[in-house]
Formats: sequence, structure tokens, C-alpha cells
Amino acid sequence: MTRFNTRTARAQPVSPVASTGRVLRTREGGRGHERDARSELFLLAVSHFVSQQTFYESGAARDGRFEELVRELAVSDPFWTAGLLGWLRGEGNIRTAAVVGAAEYVKARLDAGAVDGPANRQVVAGVLQRPDEPGELLAYWTSTYGRAVPKPVKRGIADAVRRLYTGRALLKYDTASRGYRFGDILNLVHAAPDPDKPWQGELFRYALDRRHRPESAVPPESDRLLTAHRALMALPVAERRAVVTSPGGAERLAAAGMTWEALAGWLQGPMDKAAWEAVIPSMGTMALVRNLRNFDEAGVSDEVAAQVAARISDPAEVARSRQFPFRCLAAHQHAPSLRWAYPLEQALRHSLANVPALAGRTLVLVDRSGSMFRSRLSDRSQLDRADAAAVFGTAVALRAQHADLVEFGTSSNAVPFRKGESALRVLGRFGDLGGTDTTEAVRRHYRRHDRVLIVTDEQYAPHRHGDPTEQVPAHVPVYTWNLAGHRAGHGPSGRGNRHTFGGLTDAAFRMVSLLESARDADWPWLHDRDADRPADAVAR
Repeated sequence: MTRFNTRTARAQPVSPVASTGRVLRTREGGRGHERDARSELFLLAVSHFVSQQTFYESGAARDGRFEELVRELAVSDPFWTAGLLGWLRGEGNIRTAAVVGAAEYVKARLDAGAVDGPANRQVVAGVLQRPDEPGELLAYWTSTYGRAVPKPVKRGIADAVRRLYTGRALLKYDTASRGYRFGDILNLVHAAPDPDKPWQGELFRYALDRRHRPESAVPPESDRLLTAHRALMALPVAERRAVVTSPGGAERLAAAGMTWEALAGWLQGPMDKAAWEAVIPSMGTMALVRNLRNFDEAGVSDEVAAQVAARISDPAEVARSRQFPFRCLAAHQHAPSLRWAYPLEQALRHSLANVPALAGRTLVLVDRSGSMFRSRLSDRSQLDRADAAAVFGTAVALRAQHADLVEFGTSSNAVPFRKGESALRVLGRFGDLGGTDTTEAVRRHYRRHDRVLIVTDEQYAPHRHGDPTEQVPAHVPVYTWNLAGHRAGHGPSGRGNRHTFGGLTDAAFRMVSLLESARDADWPWLHDRDADRPADAVAR
């Protein structure tokens, strides 16, 4: 009798975040599942804002676990680790963890004498994507390992300096608040100007003069932005507000590289309506989103507000600025005017462009337990992981063909919504539900759905019926979206219709489409290259 070779036989896809089979305990005492080192590092990295603690784990403990995993895999699996770090700073949009990871990657490989894998210099240069990041990496290295900076680190930083340093970058990031000024970095790494940028030599000399001889530093005449900025700074304070209110004031501020952060100091007075309206045209999309409340309090006109709304809701601008979806929620919560509600709704949808329209019936469970509320995303953010979970869960439910949206903690409740409804309005219906009884939430709400998606930190309490994924038949996919990166998972992962993703962007959702088309899903920096290949040609 044929047991396996039947017409309904199909390959079971696998995903990269994999369990080892070893049983651990979650922080709440539930039966947990250990993940292999690569999976643990990935989930920690995509949710890790360095030095930020969670409810269950101190910032120092998370930092130590992250650094230990990077050092281990930098030696045992350098190609994978270098790929992770590059993706983390690029598409993952996680800045500090990528910088710290690159430093630890180099240190581990130098200590081990490793010569295989990507060059240390290349890894360092690859994670430095913003002009202030060479100084960040140097400050981390010297504060951790002392003033002796190895050549691969210096050379990688020098490569980044040639790529990133411009007059505009100098004005924005070369400030007295930095431990390492641009001149200090140039002295330490001995970066030569880029041969294809003939103006960079003069810029480097000016950066050195600003650091060591500020009283006699004169910007190069070839740099119009720097000379225009110098002219503005030379104006008497009594004449500066007239620049802001003049017909060409906005253009003059932009030509001089005047940022909104610097404008109040230059004016030596309040950021009133005229000041904001003069600087808004030259502000970036992320800065606009962060300052909506300030615009309202200053009384910015409806005409200027309409220009702001058009920019923050433009799909190309949202993609270019790489906004995290939850930043739209933060702005919506803190901006008092209703004139921003629809533009922010559009921006949120654009930032979640990869969310698939799942066919059939989908159960979406969103963790609203105490540990999710007591873990802020960063010291500078008022949002917590509970808010991030609600954003992602709501986005999936709104796009799905048929979805049941549920919030859970000690208890669980259905969250009502209508197709086409505003995601920001739905988010206001979520509450705070105490403990973490994920298993009971699945048991109560699973009704022959085609798939289950759980957005959580995975730290569920023990339950006599077992882990949450055991409550769903084996042939039904269960996708866990981990937002905290703790060591123990609430269920197995990697095969058998049990898969775990992670991160604060929507990039992982692309894996759902791959898995449901019976194709293996690889790490995010690897699976895109196979996107157009036949399913049977995708290699693990």
C-alpha cells in the first residue's frame, strides 16, 4: 500500500529560526523551547536597542547575551554573521546594535586569529551608514577595549568617512556634545580624501581646524553651504528673526543647512509660527512626523500643514525615510489636531507595504500582557512592545480575507473592526490584560482557522494543556512574531508548520507568502535573491 507517495503529498517548507529540541523555561515558568545560536541572535538583534531593558531582562544582560552570541558566530559562522550585521543596519534599520555587533565581530576574529570569511574592514564600513556613526563605533571600541584601535577598524572607519563626510554632515553632527569630533576621527584613522571628491580635502582641513583651532577656522569658499552658514552665524542676534520672516527666509535657511534643532539656538528665542514655517520645507520626513504636536502648538497655518501632510503620507517619502510603523502611532497619540489623522493613517499603511492579504480564515492574537507594557522600545520612545504588537496584528487583520483579531493576557477578548476601517482607530480598542495565558487564548479562539499568527514576547505562563502551538492541529500553520528576543520560545520553530519571525518592521511578512506557497524561507538577507526562482530550485 502506498503510504507517502499520494496525490496530496507536498513538501513541508522550513524557515530559518529553528529550535534545537532542548526544553527550557520561559520567564513565566512555561515550557519553553531553546533555539539554535543563529536563531537566538537574529531574534535578539532585530528587537535590541542597546542598553534598553525589558520587563524580564536588564539592559546589561541583553547587551551581554548579544555580544557573546556575535563573538561566537563571528568565528564559527562569519559569512552568516556579516550578512546579519549588514542587513540589520540596512533593511532592518537597527542602528546601534549593528555598530556594536561590527565591533564585537572584529574583536572576536582578531582574538581568534581567524582569516576566513568577509574582511573585518568591510564589515565595519558596511554598518556605518550615517555621518555620526564612525564616532559611535570609535567611542564604543575605546570605552570597551581601550585606546589601541586595530587597523581593520581604522580602515573600515576611514572608508566610511570618505563616503559620508560632507559639509551638511559637518554642520549637523560635528558638535561640541560629541566625544569624538570629525577632526578627532580624521586624526585617528588618517582618512585620505576620496579622489573622486576634489572638494573633500578642503572639507577635512576645515574639520580639523574646527576641532583644534576653532577661533581661526574658515570654511572653504568652494562649499556654498558652509559659507552661507557662516554668514548667518555672523548676523547680530537682533537681526536674525527678520531673516525668518522675510519672503526668502526659508530658502536662505535651507541654503545654509540650518536644521530645526539648531534654529531655536540661533534665534535665541522661541520656535514660533514663523520659525517653524520657515524651516519646515527643509525638514526630513521623520523630523516632520516627530514635530506635529509642535506645529499645532505654534499655530502653523493650514496651508503649510497641508504641505506637511502631503509629504508624510507620500509612499516614496515613507520608503526613503524607512519609518518604523509604530512611529505613526506615536505621532497620532501625541498630536492633538485631527488634521494629521488621515495622513498618518496613510503613512502607516505605506510603512506596512509587505503585509500580505492572507486568503481564507486567519486568527491573529496580540499579546497585551504586563511584560509587553513594561518594556519600552527605547529610552526616547513613549511606545512599548504592546503598542508595536497591536500595530502589526491590526495590519494583518485588516488585510486578510477573513480575520479574527484577539487581544490576550490573563484573559482574552475579540477586538472588533470593519474591513477598510482606519488602523489607528482600531488600535484605540486594545487594553491592558495583565498576565500571559497564551495557551488559553489559543484554545478559546481557535475555530478551524487556516492559520494562526501570534504577536508576542513568548513568555507565557505554564498551562496544563501545554504550549500555545500544541492547541492547533499539526497541519495548520502557526506563525509567531517575537518582539522581544528572549532566549526561550513558547513553541518549536523551523519546520512542521511552526515558524517564528522577529523584528519591528514588516519585512518578515514576506516569509509567510513563501511558506504558504510551499517554499522554504531563508534569512532576510538571503531569501530575496531566490524570489524569482522555482520552488524546487530554492536551496537552504
